[in-house]
Amino acid sequence: VQTCALPIWSVHDMTQLAKRGLTTAVVCSEPFRGLGKNQARVFGVPELPLVMIEHPLGGLSLEQVEGRALAAIPQVVELIKTALKQS
Repeated sequence: VQTCALPIWSVHDMTQLAKRGLTTAVVCSEPFRGLGKNQARVFGVPELPLVMIEHPLGGLSLEQVEGRALAAIPQVVELIKTALKQS
């Protein structure tokens, strides 16, 4: 799982790993959902999971960022469970 404000290389890197058979995801906030989906499609992995967090991430305290990370854990756990069932 890679996280950031969704620069193009985050989606690129995760699509490249997904093409190699690894379970991947990109963490992003709602304003970047469409961009992330479009980039994943362009890079050939339209089904790339996006783990959604509350916006914004920038300018937050460490405690607030940790809260966003903790809120994303259930989504990541579900991705792992799904990958394990498929393998």
